[in-house]
Amino acid sequence: MKKIAIIGGGIVGSTCAYYLSKSSDKVQVTMYDDGLGQATKAAAGIISPWLSKRRNQKWYNLARYGAQTLFDIAKETKMSKDIYNQSGTIVTRDNSKDVDELYNLAMDRLESAPLMGQVVKLTAAEVKQYIPIIDHALPGVFVSGGAKIDGEKYVNKLINIAKKVNLNIVNQKVRINAEGNIVDSDNHIHEYDKIIVTTGAWMKETLGELPFEVDVRPQKGQLIELSLNSAFNDETEDMPVLMPEGERDFIPFSNGRVIIGATHENDKGFDLNPSHEVIDDLLNSAKNVVNNVSEENIVKVKIGTRAYTSDFAPYFGALPKSFAHILVGGGLGSSGLTTGPIMGKILSEMSLDNSKDNLEDLRKPIDNYIKPENN
Repeated sequence: MKKIAIIGGGIVGSTCAYYLSKSSDKVQVTMYDDGLGQATKAAAGIISPWLSKRRNQKWYNLARYGAQTLFDIAKETKMSKDIYNQSGTIVTRDNSKDVDELYNLAMDRLESAPLMGQVVKLTAAEVKQYIPIIDHALPGVFVSGGAKIDGEKYVNKLINIAKKVNLNIVNQKVRINAEGNIVDSDNHIHEYDKIIVTTGAWMKETLGELPFEVDVRPQKGQLIELSLNSAFNDETEDMPVLMPEGERDFIPFSNGRVIIGATHENDKGFDLNPSHEVIDDLLNSAKNVVNNVSEENIVKVKIGTRAYTSDFAPYFGALPKSFAHILVGGGLGSSGLTTGPIMGKILSEMSLDNSKDNLEDLRKPIDNYIKPENN
């Protein structure tokens, strides 16, 4: 029976463990994770990649398949609405020309992405009808297949499924030594047939003893959770996500709770301390959408550390040469909740030596990001 280790229990690692649990007759899986700073556990976000204007077609392919993978997982595992809710997304713009461009982009992409569902052009008044808790709206485009997700609850759901099958959890920080084996916090060495590294912004540290240069760096993300005193609290769970131009994302959850954010803060290292300036900015963004919001409405501040690369593109695959038994996936940036599931699924397949023919449609060469030293 093949022994596989996963280092990192975020959205990529947990999805990988879930898919490996489907091959319980072939593998034993151990996950190492200390949980500190993990981006997924601090994340509540949006699954709606279809209106993105990013020029990286490989990223869009990965994100499009990622949205479908997440939908499939939610259906297979019977996820509750407080984890994954396909309530739709609304992207707004401040003039009709830009709304028309968004709508045309959505219609162009609809044929290759049927998960998008219904695409509707909305006036500002119609946006308010979809999301009655807001007071100020712009015209926009509604995509019914868009969804919202609670990252921490998603991770816990999949890990709990895998633990019942073939997953063992080790709550500690580990590293990979120069021989390509795992070294735990007690300096014990563990050998595996395959090692899957999904440690996000800590990838460089995890692989630090190997002869590679790793292009990955931390990005701080902060968000706030508000509790609104609204007559519509019983309905907020199924309200669409609002992505207003020039403002932070507005994500309604159940019981009048709304997430505002998250930020994208480079050059902050691994700082997990809240910034009052950033929290004020997030709150002001909420005030531009909803009247009578103040600091008293803030019930939670969440902070995590994402990973991003120099060209802001994700990467995944096997390390070169004698370390080909080590698979890596990361650099997801702010799209991790969308691209993470498909990356976890692919890495699980690669660890079982189930190759795919179209992977180059989803990624740039991995040696763009993990290069032999002195190259």
